[in-house]
Amino acid sequence: MFILCKCERDQEEQKDQRSFTTMQRILLLMLLALGLSCVRAHRVNKHKPWIESSYHGIITENTDAVLLDPPLVALDKDAPVPYAGEICGFHVQGLSAPFEAVVLNRTSGEGRLRARGPIDCERQREFTFIIQAHDCGTGPKGHAKKRSHKAVVHVQVGDVNEFSPVFGQLEYHGSVTEGKVYDSILQVQASDQDCSPQYSQICNYQITSQDTAFAIDRNGNIRNTESLSFDKKSHYKIRVTAFDCGQKRATQDTVVHIHVKPICKPGWQGWSKLVDYEPGMGGKLLFPKMHLETCAGSVSWIRTTVELETSGAGRGCDRQSYSERSLQKLCGASSGSTDLLPAPSGVFNWTATLVTDGGRDSDLTYRFDGRQAAKIPDWVVPQNLTHQFTITTWMKHGPSPGQRAEKETLLCNSDKTEMNRHHYSLYVHNCRLVFLLRTDYTQTDSFRPAEFHWKLEQICDKEWHYYIISVDFPVVTLYVDGVTFDPYLVTDDWPIHSSQIDVQLTVGACWQGGEVSKAKFTQYFRGSLSGLTIRPGKIESQKIISCLQSCKEGLDITSPESLGQRIKFHLNPAQSLVVMEGEDLEQMNAALRKVTYINSRQFPTKGARHLWISTAVQCFGEDVCISVPDIEAVVMVMQPSEPRITITGAEHLTVPASDLALGLSLFRDLHIISTVIKSDGQTNSDHRSGAFKEITHNLDYCDIMVLGEELRAGLESLELHHSALSGKHLEYANSSTGMSIYGVDSISHYTEVIRQVRYQSRQAVDSVRTFRLTCSELNGRYISDQYTLQVNILHSEEAIEHVNHVMAPPKYMQIIHPTVIESNSYSSVVPAVATAVIVLCIAALLVALLSVYRLNQPENQEHIHKHPLPEKQADCDGSSLSITVNPLESFQELQSAEEVTEEEEEEDEEDACDISSTDSDSDEEETTTSFIQHQTRMQWGSSTLH
Repeated sequence: MFILCKCERDQEEQKDQRSFTTMQRILLLMLLALGLSCVRAHRVNKHKPWIESSYHGIITENTDAVLLDPPLVALDKDAPVPYAGEICGFHVQGLSAPFEAVVLNRTSGEGRLRARGPIDCERQREFTFIIQAHDCGTGPKGHAKKRSHKAVVHVQVGDVNEFSPVFGQLEYHGSVTEGKVYDSILQVQASDQDCSPQYSQICNYQITSQDTAFAIDRNGNIRNTESLSFDKKSHYKIRVTAFDCGQKRATQDTVVHIHVKPICKPGWQGWSKLVDYEPGMGGKLLFPKMHLETCAGSVSWIRTTVELETSGAGRGCDRQSYSERSLQKLCGASSGSTDLLPAPSGVFNWTATLVTDGGRDSDLTYRFDGRQAAKIPDWVVPQNLTHQFTITTWMKHGPSPGQRAEKETLLCNSDKTEMNRHHYSLYVHNCRLVFLLRTDYTQTDSFRPAEFHWKLEQICDKEWHYYIISVDFPVVTLYVDGVTFDPYLVTDDWPIHSSQIDVQLTVGACWQGGEVSKAKFTQYFRGSLSGLTIRPGKIESQKIISCLQSCKEGLDITSPESLGQRIKFHLNPAQSLVVMEGEDLEQMNAALRKVTYINSRQFPTKGARHLWISTAVQCFGEDVCISVPDIEAVVMVMQPSEPRITITGAEHLTVPASDLALGLSLFRDLHIISTVIKSDGQTNSDHRSGAFKEITHNLDYCDIMVLGEELRAGLESLELHHSALSGKHLEYANSSTGMSIYGVDSISHYTEVIRQVRYQSRQAVDSVRTFRLTCSELNGRYISDQYTLQVNILHSEEAIEHVNHVMAPPKYMQIIHPTVIESNSYSSVVPAVATAVIVLCIAALLVALLSVYRLNQPENQEHIHKHPLPEKQADCDGSSLSITVNPLESFQELQSAEEVTEEEEEEDEEDACDISSTDSDSDEEETTTSFIQHQTRMQWGSSTLH
């Protein structure tokens, strides 16, 4: 068609050349021909391209090629007409579709769909959009191109396994009850961020821990493969991993904790097995969070018993701090009690060979194993026992070995020699306590009760119990832990005939002094004893018995009024036992949380105190529904701040031997103080920083020991007037080795009494006597430092030489000098020979004068010998010496020997003897009397010499 039009135009041009008119005509014809050509062209591109109505495609993420089904092909019925039958492009509609289509072959209409950028399946898994094809139109410029119908394209994104499984929790917790096998204890879950089911689904779980009693299925359910035991292992820790369906493993395992719970057993929960107690904190709650688990049981009644350890002889009570004798005084019992098992000391030494039970500080308990016994010295044994007296002791005893048990003697008073009579004794036989008391014919001659028997469980239960035997003959009463028991059997016997045989009191066995070839102990005791005392008179009252058992350490209930009326409770006198009863479980739990441990001792013994809790429960309609096991706890008392007892005073005294006849006060300037030593181990260097603090507390004994040779009987002694003990809880014992002052009393009372102890020597032979003083608190638990005093004794020759060459008389001895005192220069030029001659002459003159005096003045001479120098002169501190002056000595001799002025005498005297203002009034009166006597003697001597 295009060629034909071109030919026609050439013809018209030729016609134009011929004529202008013809040209116009040709132009008109050309316009007409052009219109006809267009109409014919439209008739050539008369069909639209054709494509499928829908396509389905797949693209793999991170690529751009899309695989379509069916393939992308556009057809045009105008083919093979150029342009009109060719496909020039595909148009994708939808701005959100990240795809484009390109024509691969215009003639065949083949195309390709591709992504404009990387496709992420995790962001969008599929796309839907519209695509159209268009032809090339009727010419190269694409005029009159036609579009196909709209086809729908669905493209799915193919997934790549990019991500690993991830667990939802890093740790899982589950629990099982012991003895059960579970199908599923817990389920773990992991997820995968991949988009496809193949790669996003978890196809498998696996336990990576070795040798476990657990398994896991493909859904993550964990089960136990065997029954578990709480006692064997209460906690398991296993590791689990996951795999997706592409077999990609999780990068991090999860940890699974499985706790094994015990089978629900009734019992107390929420309590601590160890409770720490700091001394001085008062009371401390023992079970602040405790409650009873009944395993859903319905409780109608409950009783709970809390018991504090009582395995010691009053452990924790004051008797642990002090002797039984001292405790009786503190409780108000009558005086005169004799402690038969005291702490070993220089005076009370018969317990030194006994074995202590447990070896704890301040525990005065002795263990007897069938081989130990002790003789009580005669001077200790009370001699005034009549038909009323009391025996007290703590005893721990178990069953006797062997089928035929022998008597085990605690206390026995038997004949020392010749015979083997038991006057009174306390013994155990076949778990029976027997007290024997034989009266003598001086009291009665009739058949009288002699043996009193008690059969009690406490005697052989291997626990400590407190026994009191109160004798009010013929009635004998036994108290065990404060409870009264009458004898189940009383046997009678004849009185013992009077004799002059001495008796022997023993502890731990009986003394067999007669009827055997060799005296020996027999009927040994096997057990433990503490605080064995004997005292004239029966026990005063139940109040004293309660006091003897009361403890500063024990159990208590905080705010008992808040328990309500539905809870009943009981505390035993020793406060070692609390019993509570009630019907409401919650109220019982609240009551038990109020149980408190108290310890008001100033220096409690550190260590463990055991607690036991026992429970009885009843349910509705049943006698006993559940069994609640007993539990045991420990109260640990921490180390208290310890006291340090310090004794200070003069370390040396020098006295003439003649002054010892009336006695020398050894410890006149004694001082005893006690300071607290911090428990963190601070030393003396910390004194200024407050590491030491002076405190007030009691002492229980002070021993004055004689070092070196013992005191000579009848010549030397330590003396203490009984009036010094008036109003004090103190007693003393004296022997040739020293003196012991004992009893629980204040430091000030001990100081006051010790200052009045005097050393007396009627015939001094030794030149030096040394004494050592030590004091104790808590039965030797805290011992003072050893204070040593050395007494230098000057005999007559040494005293005269001392007067003539060293010291002047004290200033309260006013000696009248008839002549002027010579100067020091004069005495210095006297030749030695002349001096010796003068001394011999004076000595001869003195002998002559003394003879005359004794003939003429016998009464005055006697008076002079009866009154030595005042005691103040003998007690000078340090190395200063007292002066003994012969009243007949000439003043000329005194002048030549002393060679000092009266002013110098006064100065020397002040340096030698500084009389303390704290001396007692009695000392001042004694000094004044001695001064008057000596002034009279000096004046009389002066007149005689003249």
